[in-house]
Amino acid sequence: MVGAAINRIGPQDEETEGDGMKALKVLVVLMGVLILAGTAVLIAVIARRALSPTTPGPVALTLDEPAGTRIVGLAAMQDRLAVQLQGGGPDRVLLVDPRSGTVAGRITLGH
Repeated sequence: MVGAAINRIGPQDEETEGDGMKALKVLVVLMGVLILAGTAVLIAVIARRALSPTTPGPVALTLDEPAGTRIVGLAAMQDRLAVQLQGGGPDRVLLVDPRSGTVAGRITLGH
């Protein structure tokens, strides 16, 4: 009688275990595909960043300042270039965007 009970329980456990194993296999395959896809995206992003230039090319800039103006100092900031000018009026500082070559701001120094 004990053997019969074991035999009746046995096939049901195998079917449940079989379904669980199928689900586990599907999940393992799905996670493997996600890992491969994530790795491919990561490699693509790294390659694109490595191949694209991070520094802008040379920019030609002509400052529209009065005659007699001279550059007496330059200072680089995070995304601006500060150009200190004297002559041709009051002393001043121009803030230039080095990517576009445009004057982003003007600071006039008073006496």
